[in-house]
Amino acid sequence: MNSDDLGLFGPGSVTWKVHGEPILIVAGLRALYLQALHPRAMAGVAQNSNYRADAWGRLARTATYVATAVYGTTAEAEAAGARLRRLHARLRATDPFTGEPFRIDEPELLRWVHVTEVESFLSTARRAGLPLTDAEADRYYAEQRRTAALVGLDPAEVPGSAAEVAGYYRRIRPELRLTREAAETALFLTAPPLPWKLSLPARLGLNLGPARWAYLGVAGTAFALLPAWARRRYGGLGLPVTELSADLTVRALRLTLAALPRRWREGPLQQAAKERARLATAGLTG
Repeated sequence: MNSDDLGLFGPGSVTWKVHGEPILIVAGLRALYLQALHPRAMAGVAQNSNYRADAWGRLARTATYVATAVYGTTAEAEAAGARLRRLHARLRATDPFTGEPFRIDEPELLRWVHVTEVESFLSTARRAGLPLTDAEADRYYAEQRRTAALVGLDPAEVPGSAAEVAGYYRRIRPELRLTREAAETALFLTAPPLPWKLSLPARLGLNLGPARWAYLGVAGTAFALLPAWARRRYGGLGLPVTELSADLTVRALRLTLAALPRRWREGPLQQAAKERARLATAGLTG
């Protein structure tokens, strides 16, 4: 492995600045709530995934993919993207309204998943207190076109600034709705089965209240961080007080996570990337 290869981004990127925030665990959940509102995207997941039976395994695989794209070497990121493209190319689903069969790797669907994911990462980090200028926010979206290319999208057809993301949402909102599958998924995201190590005490008759309530708090915060128009699709009120409460909660959670030891806050891919960056800097100054 080339120790000078800092991957698709590197320490000077806004991407590293944003993804260095542990609060993005909340952002990932927010993205899932948002993605479920697209009927075709939701049908594609429901008809091709065992996410109910393996929710935490799916989450871990998604987190590993994102970490590889952000912190892996160029070869690692490209290999991860190639694996994902091969998987998507095999999958088909049926439109829940028209009955039309469609490919999971349709550009429209890939673009929806990409935009909701990166917008969730950025908006959650900023609302949690990460100081970013508007110019840095635009740079983040532009940088993330590289991850869009990994899944097979044409970077030129992916929103590359905050204004373009806002315009994209305005255009696609008429297509979004709360289907039965979306409602069921939202309920599942709010109260999924706990990992077996946490579930075991409950099976033994022990009280697991704190773990369950802690997760419900995270899920509630993720939902409250959705745009008001998305919360209204779910039947939420979309009032400013909801946004204020979410901002206060996510800022407090960010401070709590920042107090954890570094080995708990940073995964192995992130630590390896920082070490490559350190060695590259040492080589330039040595």
